[in-house]
Formats: sequence, C-alpha cells, structure tokens
Amino acid sequence: MKAAILRKMKKYTFLNSTAFILRLLAIAVCLNLSGCALLNVLDRKDGNEEDPEIDETETAEKLYKEAHASLFAKQDFTTAIEKFELLEARYPFGKYAQQAQLELSYAYYKQNNIEQALNTVNRFIKLNPQHPSIDYAHYIKGLITFDSGKNLIHYVLPRDPSNNDPTSLHEAFKTFSLLVEEYPDSKYADDAKLRMIYLRNELAEYELKVAKFYMRRGAYVAAANRAQYILENYQGAEIMPEAVYMLEQAYVQLGIDDLAEDTHRVYAQNFPTRKDGEIKEKFTSKNRSCAQGKWSRVLEKLRLKTYYCN
Repeated sequence: MKAAILRKMKKYTFLNSTAFILRLLAIAVCLNLSGCALLNVLDRKDGNEEDPEIDETETAEKLYKEAHASLFAKQDFTTAIEKFELLEARYPFGKYAQQAQLELSYAYYKQNNIEQALNTVNRFIKLNPQHPSIDYAHYIKGLITFDSGKNLIHYVLPRDPSNNDPTSLHEAFKTFSLLVEEYPDSKYADDAKLRMIYLRNELAEYELKVAKFYMRRGAYVAAANRAQYILENYQGAEIMPEAVYMLEQAYVQLGIDDLAEDTHRVYAQNFPTRKDGEIKEKFTSKNRSCAQGKWSRVLEKLRLKTYYCN
C-alpha cells in the first residue's frame, strides 16, 4: 500500500516538475523572442477561452444599431464613430459594414472632421456605385464640401475678396448638380436644388466682390471680365443687376462707349429703373460716373471731384 502511494507521489512530482520547466522555457522565450503569448496559453484553464475584452455577442447588427442610435438619437458623435469603426474592423463585409461606412462619413462631418468625412464618403462612392443609398452618399458629400471652406478666421479678420478660395463652393455645387441630374427622384433632390440656388448666389457675389476690388484699383479690363463671367454663368443670381451695372462702368472707364451704351440698354430692359429710365439710385449714387477725359478721371479717382451723369 505504501509502495503504491509513493509511486503516485513520484508521478505527480514529475508532472509538476514538467509544468515548472515548461513555464521557465516560456519565460525565456518571452524575454528573447517576444513570445509572451505562450504564458497566456499556459495560464488558461481551457485552451478555447476567449479574450475577455472581446464580446462576441456584439454582432454586426447589434453594433450597427448602437452606433446608429448614438449618431441620430443621442447626437453622441464620438461614441458613434467608435462603434462604426469597430464594426468595420470586426465585420468588414456585408450590408452593415457598407451602411456603417456611409453613416461614419456623416458622423465625421457632424464632428467637424471634414477631411476624414470626405475621404470616407469618397471611398464609399468608389466602392459602392450601385448601392441603394448612393444618392444619400452624394448628398452627404455635398454637405461636407458645402462646409469645408469655412474657417473661424473668416469670421474674425476681414480678408481681401481676391484672396478667398471658392473651390469648396464650386465642388459643392457640382456635387449637388450631379445628385439632381442623376437621381431626380431622390428625396434629397429638392434640398439639393435649394442649396444650389444658395451656392449660385454666393459664387456670383464672390465674383462681384472681386470685380469691385479691381474697379477700385483701376484694373477695368479685369473688372469687366469678372462681370461678364457673372452674366454668363450665374443667370438668376440676386446680384445680377449690380453685375450688369459693373460691366457698364468698366466699359465707361475704358472709354468703350458703344459697349457701355449697349450694356445700359440691357440693364434698362431687364431690371427695374427709375421713372426717367435711369438706373436706380442704389447703384448710381456712389458708383456711376460720367467723367470725360483723363484729367477728369484722375480727379475722380483721387476723390477730389465727382462727375455725376445728368
């Protein structure tokens, strides 16, 4: 009986010694070959035990619903981004991953991360050109580019209009135009049209400010070109009457009287004038001039004398 007990003790002693030796070997590997994962394997009671930080019950659908709720219901953009990114990482394929990518771009946009938002929505459009929500993707891209040119400095410090960059406005207009043309039945088309009208007016006003900038500095050819560009590209813009008048005044300053008269007639035929047929005071009182000769124009430019048209 004692002999049997001794044999079992020797067996367990051998097993324990073997486990101890294996742990020493694992530590050595960890120190020399960065194989620390071996220690985790030895410490687990069951070889199939999962990493406690990963909850496999969070399926793609559950993650998507949580992220979607954080984005739209709770307006918690940080949490929404984290969950959408986690969803893309764990379940990169399938309908939930696609939708997550689309809504992730909107979440970035709401968080004012414009660059990341634009990269994400462009990637979605490129990879999913036939997606049922492709019209929404173009709409989101339009919103992103619509705001991408905004900067706090624009609201604090005045800047010369000729230094402004209307690229983002042009891109937004182009994106909304594509949405309206390619997907006229989209529920986002009407809003896109309204935004296009706003953008058209903004772009026209930008061009007019630049024309005025050139007029103040005597660059009349450049001013005329800008005014002509407005007439050709932004028909229906709110500042169209002023653009026509600006073109007339540029021709007057250049001494091209026949074109100035033609432009004046165009104005009179298309826009409200005074009872005597002249252009309204809001344009004529400060800007219009009938100075004759170089010396008269010099005096007027120096603001020493003003030559009003009778």
